Amino acid sequence: MKVEAQEISLSIGGKKVLNRESICCLPGKMSALVGPSGCGKTTLLNCLGLLLPVDEGSIFIDGNNVTKFNAASRRKFWRDYAAFILQDYGIMDEETVAFNVTMESSVFGRIKGNRERLTQVLKQTGLQGREEELAGHLSGGEKQRLALARAIYKDAKILFVDEPTASLDVDNRKMVIDLFTEFASRGRTVIVSTHDQEMIEACDVLHEVGKNNAIIKQVSINNSV
Repeated sequence: MKVEAQEISLSIGGKKVLNRESICCLPGKMSALVGPSGCGKTTLLNCLGLLLPVDEGSIFIDGNNVTKFNAASRRKFWRDYAAFILQDYGIMDEETVAFNVTMESSVFGRIKGNRERLTQVLKQTGLQGREEELAGHLSGGEKQRLALARAIYKDAKILFVDEPTASLDVDNRKMVIDLFTEFASRGRTVIVSTHDQEMIEACDVLHEVGKNNAIIKQVSINNSV
């Protein structure tokens, strides 16, 4: 699903955080929002994901203007199409790995949802065999992969990601970046706010926030620059 912002602006607490930002994020590609701390990367990501309303401009999902979506429409978008991987991972530490992926529970602790798909997704993200383990026991890198496992299990069409590699070691960083790349290769739209150079280099489109809508890297549909 294509995600597009046209000339969006937003002020928070009287301070202009976004000023006429425009970007087009295509399916099958990873788009990075880059720039120094405080430039508005996360704010732009949250606006694109309909977590924050904009003051001016428009946001389109697959050509449909979603700028004025009401609360019910936003919830439907989040439920049916979007997944978020935020800096706090969005993981429920007191719940099992299986519950955090499927978001379904049952009496007596039995796993609900598609067990075969759950097993496949956990294997893909390097968490196989840990279905019944409490998520609170996982390391930071493992929680990041667990959040991605949830998005893959859900088969989200759009993935919004905020600083995914900020606190990861080298091995986990590479694994997470490879998983995002594979997710995008299946025709999904991946939008990442990041300052990590390795993550930036893996993306197809780089949008420098606050720099007159500067696209500083653009890879076409056939992957030629």
